Amino acid sequence: MKSIIIKDEALSGDILNEITLKFKNEYITVAELIKARVTVEVEKYYKSSEIYRNGLVLPTNLEMRLNKKKAPKIDIEEQVYIALDAFQKNGFFILVDNEQVENLEQQILVDETTSISFLKLTPLVGG
Repeated sequence: MKSIIIKDEALSGDILNEITLKFKNEYITVAELIKARVTVEVEKYYKSSEIYRNGLVLPTNLEMRLNKKKAPKIDIEEQVYIALDAFQKNGFFILVDNEQVENLEQQILVDETTSISFLKLTPLVGG
């Protein structure tokens, strides 16, 4: 298994979150990267939603989870679809070795020297 660390970055360059992902193949697609990330985030959420605050997946019933002992079921396939759609609509950008990836089928080398950053855009106030 090959590991890669992905980072969530603010537009200022501040690191907001880091996630380690593992893959069997030397090359993956952007779609596979997003799917792996969403899967890891859902697993983190189930372990402890109290520490889960950053990421692509933010269940609408997070407050319910914080106030109850039983975690609500999250549909991973639906969350993957939402994340893939957000990528295609420029809801966030992915930089691989400081270059923006443009489509879901683009290949990424899985290597400890590969730098991957997710940049989530925040909407402007009033627009």
